[in-house]
Amino acid sequence: MKLRSLPQRIGRVLVGALLGGSLTCFLLGARTSTAHADNDAAQPAQRTVYSQSVAEHYNTRFGADHPFLPSLATTDTGEFINPRSFPTAKYCGHCHQQAHAEWRQSAHSNSFRTPWYTRNVNLLMAEKGIEYARHCEGCHNPIALTSGAMTKGSPINRKFDEDGVTCSVCHAIQKVDTRGTGSYVLAQPAVLVDENDKPIYGDISDKEILTHLDRHSKAVMKDFYRTSEYCSACHKAALPRQLNDYKWQRAIFLYDEWQQSSFAKQSPLPFYTKDSVSTCQTCHMPREALTLSDPGAKEGKLASHRWLGANTIMSKFYGYDVQMDKTVAFLRNNVFNIDIFGLEKNGGSMTGPLGTEPVSIASGDTLTTSIIIQNKGIAHSHVPEQRDMYESWVEFEAKDATGRILSHSGGLMPNGDLDPRAHSFTNRLVNVKGEINDLHQVWNNRVVAYNNTIASGRSQIVRYQFRVPVDAKGPITVTARVNYRRFDQHFMDFAMGKDHYPMPIVEMAARTRSFELGNNPATKPDPVDNPLWMRWNNYGIAMLDAQQYAESVRAFEQVARLRPDYPDAHTNIAIANFQWQRYDDSRTTLDQALKLSPRNARALYYLALVERNQGNLDAAIADLHEVIAQFPRSRDAHRELGFSFYQQRKYNEARAEYETLQTIDPDDLAAHYILSIVYRRLGLADKAAHEAAMFADQKDDPTASTYALEFLRKHTEVANETIPWHTHTDLTPQQAKQGGTPAQ
Repeated sequence: MKLRSLPQRIGRVLVGALLGGSLTCFLLGARTSTAHADNDAAQPAQRTVYSQSVAEHYNTRFGADHPFLPSLATTDTGEFINPRSFPTAKYCGHCHQQAHAEWRQSAHSNSFRTPWYTRNVNLLMAEKGIEYARHCEGCHNPIALTSGAMTKGSPINRKFDEDGVTCSVCHAIQKVDTRGTGSYVLAQPAVLVDENDKPIYGDISDKEILTHLDRHSKAVMKDFYRTSEYCSACHKAALPRQLNDYKWQRAIFLYDEWQQSSFAKQSPLPFYTKDSVSTCQTCHMPREALTLSDPGAKEGKLASHRWLGANTIMSKFYGYDVQMDKTVAFLRNNVFNIDIFGLEKNGGSMTGPLGTEPVSIASGDTLTTSIIIQNKGIAHSHVPEQRDMYESWVEFEAKDATGRILSHSGGLMPNGDLDPRAHSFTNRLVNVKGEINDLHQVWNNRVVAYNNTIASGRSQIVRYQFRVPVDAKGPITVTARVNYRRFDQHFMDFAMGKDHYPMPIVEMAARTRSFELGNNPATKPDPVDNPLWMRWNNYGIAMLDAQQYAESVRAFEQVARLRPDYPDAHTNIAIANFQWQRYDDSRTTLDQALKLSPRNARALYYLALVERNQGNLDAAIADLHEVIAQFPRSRDAHRELGFSFYQQRKYNEARAEYETLQTIDPDDLAAHYILSIVYRRLGLADKAAHEAAMFADQKDDPTASTYALEFLRKHTEVANETIPWHTHTDLTPQQAKQGGTPAQ
């Protein structure tokens, strides 16, 4: 491996972004012999010497030109970086006390050292080899990756493991893209630039930094650090062929979900709109008042370096009480709305929305409750895709006035496992043996058996059926909760090497309704519920996703009746009719939406789909042009416009749209497929071959469904959860429930 030739070769192949999306601490620092970058190791000439020495024993399993695969991370020159040239977090924390204290309790700081991570990655290394773990370390331990430590027998001192994603990593990122899996370009860190904006490497005194704060800022801050694209490099990931010896599979795509959500305001398609744009940093790095000294603060507030999310077990394990309290508050901060929406009695029609209509209940009745769970406060799905060992679920309970439990779902079994029949916001990863990858062995994944995660701005319906005993005492109280714990019990016990390791369980949201035996008249609106039109709207969304199109249309018609000035009500009716393949009906209600809002981009997008289906391509193209004029980063509009041009054999125009689409999502499958044809017809054989190869690698494996069917055949208790429209029945009452440690 000749490292002198790597910069040019790697630079052409790998360009990238960051890891975790964050503005870590500014790099002000004091002179400390053990805390700052090694001055000799940091010099440019020494970097080449170091890199060549690493290359002598480095395993280039994935090619000499690609030393960091399966991670998409690379360095600015393609050379390795001596870990001693990275200033430590302690060095930064001398001045940036607040940022350092917050960072120390964050998931970034602890990204490598937690036992659940190390045990999982050790499985990969034991099964396939340490070089495969480069896929993980590109985001969990960038210094280990870029220093060349990820090779068998490496002599590199790994003191840096304790700092995980440290300050000098995030603030040395030079370039980003949105492919994910560590798609960033990392340079050798510098805390100061000279008068020509050239980095000054090595030990920098406090006096020099404080004398040239503007040059310090230029060294450690870039505008793109404040964008969601910065975060996408690691908060989006794929499982490439180099990792699984199978094919490319998408693992997580939080950036894509954000980009298409109402929070980003880059797409016209969400069911709800936000007043302003929220980036990853808006939610995960809000400005907070200082409790310690930090010159990076503005007006006494600093962008939080806690990056609050959902990692409750880390806070418990390390005793980070402040981080735990803030994490629990974050999880409970208006993330979900729970609506006990409807009630069916003895198999009859549903009464709902509950509270707005009278309902009568008698002893001996069989009741079916419809619970609507709305993801209103997250810009991505809950839980993120292929986070199969995370655990969030609906707990349902019905009891009478004596406290007698009539029905209970979503309880924990004596060994701590969640009842497999519970409605959980999760997915199941299945391997070639038709067995679940129960320890997050994503490198053996073949198919997602089912996916019940709830997307941003969407709603799910969960139905529970139970019988009111003849001797029940009224009132009957029904409660639904959304619970969360970081991992399922089986994975946590493996990670910690002990049975039933206790975990905090957070009740993220809850809703209770009571029903008297006998008549229950309509009541005034409950202030904890959404407005009536929104209750119907969320029910309609849930019915749409459950493929109950007639009921979805009925719900959205109620919204239109309650809000006759609301164009989206008519558009939503049209969406349900379109999916129901009732195109003329869809056209009619879209016309109504456009009368209320003549240039409404959401209505125009769906009108274009109807027009194309009816053979009017010119009209569809005109409408999609208008959508893109209002939402230039709408990936859906560019995709549909490109396909419309393709149908007209306007290949240059189609090419332009699909190439634009790839700047938004480099992995769009339709773009790979159509461009492989378009390029060939334009005489661009090499480009056509590249796109064809990408499509072949990224398209679904048509045989993989057999693995899912084999898993479900063996596990009939969970098969019900794969059906969009189902009811939880035969629920066994539990007088005592066992669980983890509640997070209060």
